[in-house]
Amino acid sequence: MVAIPSGQVTLSDRRTWRSWQVDVASFQMAAFPVTQSWYAQVMGLRPSTAQGGRLPVEGVSWWDAARFCNALSRREGLTPAYRLRTDAEVAEWDDLADGYRLPTEAEWEHACRAGTAGPRYGPLDEICWYRGNADGRIHAVGGKRPNAWGLYDMLGNVWDWCWDVYDAEVYGTYRVLRGGGWCDEHWSCRASVRRRSHPTFRIDDVGFRVARSVSSPSARS
Repeated sequence: MVAIPSGQVTLSDRRTWRSWQVDVASFQMAAFPVTQSWYAQVMGLRPSTAQGGRLPVEGVSWWDAARFCNALSRREGLTPAYRLRTDAEVAEWDDLADGYRLPTEAEWEHACRAGTAGPRYGPLDEICWYRGNADGRIHAVGGKRPNAWGLYDMLGNVWDWCWDVYDAEVYGTYRVLRGGGWCDEHWSCRASVRRRSHPTFRIDDVGFRVARSVSSPSARS
């Protein structure tokens, strides 16, 4: 886990042409996406299409990612961050819990940028597996240069599930995806790009990474 300093980030949505600023408290984020070996150790499952212990786990839904966070928390003696009712599509975040969780999209973008202001934290081919260099497949984590805060694969390889609902009025329970994947064009692999999908959606270029709060955050829903 990498310590991420507090700061402020401006989020934007090209669909609505809206932008908004978010204050981000300090938190911790995993240096790598959750790998297949880590997922198997915690969940006893190997759901990915391509098999390899150091490959990012993929083929996991938002609910799978949230359940992993809770299971990992219990495994390490921490308080689970989520109260989940999959049958009713209800997920609540306990702000006081010290366990693992998914990053918010503001946390994700703040961590991805690592103090930079451009679309990416470095030259595309040096930091990212995408359609132009991935040879049509997923790659082991850590194979590209990290950002200034020591986070690998923030862009490309697999999309990351985030905690946030994308737009409840238009898309219901759809959750935010960030970062781009191994089969995406270069324009999808930018710090500001937002996508969304149903929390039950599974595909071979979507994974996740975990975060933890280090101070009591403001109330969230």
